[in-house]
Amino acid sequence: MDSAGAPHSALERELAIEQAHVNLVYEHLEKAASSAKRVAATGQDIYRSDRETWVREEDGTALFERDAFAFAAAKRLAIIDSEHEGLVFGRLDHSDGEIRYIGRIGVRDDDYEPLVIDWRARAAEPFYRATANDPMDVVRRRVLRCRNDIVIGIEDDLLDSSAARSDLPVIGEGALMAALKRARGPKMRDIVATIQAEQDEAIRAEHSGVTVIAGGPGTGKTVVALHRAAYLLYSNRRRFERGGILVIGPSRLFMDYIERVLPSLGEDSVTLRAIGQVAVDVLGFSSARQDAALAATVKGSTRMLKVLKELVALPLISLDPNRPAVWASVKGEVLKLSVAQVDRIRRDILARLRPNQARGEATAAILGALRRQVPDGWDLDDETLDDLIGSQPIVRNFLTEWWPDLLPAQVLRRLADPDVVEAVASGTLDAAERAALAESYQPSDFSVADIALLDELVALLGPIQVAEETDELVFLNEGSRMQELVTVADQLRNVREIDPQADPQDTFAHLLVDEAQDITPMQWRMLRRRGPAASWTIVGDPAQSSWPDVAETEQALVDLIGVAPNRRFRLSTNYRSPAEVFDLAARIVQPHFPNADLPHAVRSTGIEPALLTVSSSALDAELRRVVAEALAAVEGTVAVIAAPSRIGTLELPEDPRLSVVSPLNAKGLEFDAVVVVGPDEIVAESPGGIRVLYVALTRPTQRLVTIDLDGAGSWREPLAD
Repeated sequence: MDSAGAPHSALERELAIEQAHVNLVYEHLEKAASSAKRVAATGQDIYRSDRETWVREEDGTALFERDAFAFAAAKRLAIIDSEHEGLVFGRLDHSDGEIRYIGRIGVRDDDYEPLVIDWRARAAEPFYRATANDPMDVVRRRVLRCRNDIVIGIEDDLLDSSAARSDLPVIGEGALMAALKRARGPKMRDIVATIQAEQDEAIRAEHSGVTVIAGGPGTGKTVVALHRAAYLLYSNRRRFERGGILVIGPSRLFMDYIERVLPSLGEDSVTLRAIGQVAVDVLGFSSARQDAALAATVKGSTRMLKVLKELVALPLISLDPNRPAVWASVKGEVLKLSVAQVDRIRRDILARLRPNQARGEATAAILGALRRQVPDGWDLDDETLDDLIGSQPIVRNFLTEWWPDLLPAQVLRRLADPDVVEAVASGTLDAAERAALAESYQPSDFSVADIALLDELVALLGPIQVAEETDELVFLNEGSRMQELVTVADQLRNVREIDPQADPQDTFAHLLVDEAQDITPMQWRMLRRRGPAASWTIVGDPAQSSWPDVAETEQALVDLIGVAPNRRFRLSTNYRSPAEVFDLAARIVQPHFPNADLPHAVRSTGIEPALLTVSSSALDAELRRVVAEALAAVEGTVAVIAAPSRIGTLELPEDPRLSVVSPLNAKGLEFDAVVVVGPDEIVAESPGGIRVLYVALTRPTQRLVTIDLDGAGSWREPLAD
């Protein structure tokens, strides 16, 4: 600034210009907030009823309208509050002199002229699609970097120099490169200000059918998919807000990492669930524990379908084939059924009905089989005979034990018994697989892979039948002190008849599946139940798959698509990894996965990965030294990635910037610096082998260090070529 307070540099002048417009936007934003608050207050004041014992039709309508007023106002306030940081992030200078500002939501002035255009609107497309080869009538694209409502930085891209005025300033090194150099934090940032053309094409693709977004590490697949979810809600609000969008990721850590992206884009009506949380709607619990490699592979295979069906058919009680399974005495006549007879009855019923829906029929079948043994000539009708037989304690006890109500967790827990595993899986799994399966149920909690099996059991068992409840009164009893009445429809909702055939799980209009290459065949079945009529966005990279049979997961995707409309987008640029890091990772994975999709890394730091070797006894000291150096060298986050069995043994200082994670939990995450401990252990402990190590090696944005124990690891062999 000069002595008069005027800007004395091009940057300061441009910052002042942009700050003036941002100030204008926030003035109108405050007006919008005040208006929304007035609407909310009005909704509380109008449509009140002084009736306390019944609801008139006009009062019910008034209450509904009041709630609609309040809901709309509250939603608008929530959007305004969430967008208060970095609301305006872009500007387009067109060749005809028009200026458009781009932001997270649209804001208009008093004359309804746009001060900011929503980034998802068609008018904003040139901000992402324009290039020097096709400027789309854009001369200059500017990205504004704001802290709250203060403009602190500007990055320009000159797209059409032939149409640029001689006095048009171009400032900075370009928004994308500036953003890539910024330190990483504990939460994923949106890329709404730096979306590239190929990313924007995937974001704005048609919603129908299946959209596949593929690409190697660091190409922005996850964040592009999240921006796509926000775009779908903007462009098809009625369909997707009413039907819902479910976003599925690989781990709870990953979901925590991405949780702020959609709210920052103006959307909070999306459900986020890790794959171990998907079935919380029917189970009431979730899981984050991973199985050992062999057990995880067995549980993910569709061979478990046959095992589960055999498990459901296997009675909870053991019957001696040399003794009657059940017997009764009527007028001195002993009626009895053999084990073979009751087994046949059980299988005949299960061929037609789910167990929890067939208890009545099973009871009737047993009583009928016993009744048919009564000698001819008895003067008793069938109903009387059934009462005589069914009232006997030995019969009642047998029926309770032989055909109880079954809970999924109760059924699956039976696989902890090796004898049960032998009975239901001997023709399906080999001996090592059966042993691994039984061993995996020794911990008291279920694993992530178990969640899909439990969900399958929910479908196989059916809902437990409950006795009908007496109808509740629609109107309130005299003397009730309830101050506000709900509508008749609200009261009736509590007493409506429940369809026993209805699916118990939540369903959605759109499913977004990230790290899809890791979804097992059994997990795909679980996901399809949540979207039987949904459209899908599938994000993944087979080269990073932890599932041992890549062809099987690709076939699952083919089966999902079927004949539905589908489209595929490939992201070709690695924005995360420095070239030095990605070149090493690519050399490691290619010999094991020749078809790996290797994107082009656009950045170089000049820092080669450090490949260290230490003795096991010196690991703790060496690791502390390496971590301290990494924390000192970068401004952002540092991760130590190690095999699950190694993590619990590591002794590291507590630091808010330091994370210790397994390779599977590192999926989708990025850190400024990464230390990979025991690469060979990582390969050995994962079903995906070298592909999971590839994941670990491609997490850093700046620095990579690997530490081998007691000699150079075999994972380095491709580097010797």
